[in-house]
Amino acid sequence: MKAPHGVPGTYRYFPLLLSAFLASGCGYIAGPVPPLANIPARVHDLAAIQRGTKIVAHFSIPQLTTEGVAIQSSVTLDFRAGEGSNPFDMAVWAAHARRIGPPVQHNGLASYEFPCADWTGKEVILGVRVIGANGKDVGWSNLEVVQVVAPLDKPENLKAETADGGVRLAWQARGGHFRVLRSSANPPSYDIVATVTAPEWLDPHVEFGTPYSYLVQTFEPLSNGKEAQGELSGAFRIIPEAPAPPAPQGLRAVPTPQSIELSWDANPDADIAAYRVERAEGDGPFAKIGDVEGVPSYSDRAVRRGVAYRYQVVAVGSNGKTSQPSQTASATIQ
Repeated sequence: MKAPHGVPGTYRYFPLLLSAFLASGCGYIAGPVPPLANIPARVHDLAAIQRGTKIVAHFSIPQLTTEGVAIQSSVTLDFRAGEGSNPFDMAVWAAHARRIGPPVQHNGLASYEFPCADWTGKEVILGVRVIGANGKDVGWSNLEVVQVVAPLDKPENLKAETADGGVRLAWQARGGHFRVLRSSANPPSYDIVATVTAPEWLDPHVEFGTPYSYLVQTFEPLSNGKEAQGELSGAFRIIPEAPAPPAPQGLRAVPTPQSIELSWDANPDADIAAYRVERAEGDGPFAKIGDVEGVPSYSDRAVRRGVAYRYQVVAVGSNGKTSQPSQTASATIQ
């Protein structure tokens, strides 16, 4: 088929080529792409608490812009602390708030510690905005309100010792609320194990022979579920050992024609490996006459008629520690 006069022979193929061209998208000329704003995202996780004479605050440093693009250049952290107005006005607060810094930065987290004495008995409001290298920011973060109180006592003279039932702790500090922290790891990694209202506590959940490290902190509950904290005490380290067993109870001495039969009360709660039986003649000193394992009884056949004997029993723990002697029991074979 010939093309119409004056029209190139390829004309009849142009609509097909154009359709393919448009379908492929090749060579399509779009409108101009607007430049990125490069504004750092807003901080949403600002948190703060009073600890001793300081306020401690931290938040995550934004890694993306408001458009979800990774921030390529450094940012400026504008962190401020100040009193609020009634009614609260953000502009007034920002104009009068104190700028705090620089922070300690680690793994994308910014941390601040600064004195709080100027706000004792008041509420201080904290906020931060992140400013990009182009001078732009999206505004202030969530605001954190800290009710500042007189500094709480730092617990002093923390002591821990093995006691019946576990490890007993005691310390010196004023206050009605204390938090006990414990670690059995090396290096230490502390967990809260108790909250108490007196400066002492018995830790019943310990394993003898395992090293433990303890810290104590005073705290004061505040409104809205918040609290003020004191500084942590110094650490106290202890390896609890199994205590000595309790003294045997209920010792009885019954004479028979050929022996004096001893018995006493078993203590199933004590870790006892054996009992040591001791005897004295008249007012003389006690001396060991035998060991007993398991059954709380002993038959003394090495006795003479007419002689007054006194007996006592000592419990021996599986760790080798010995109890105090039992009460004495006396008997004479007539």
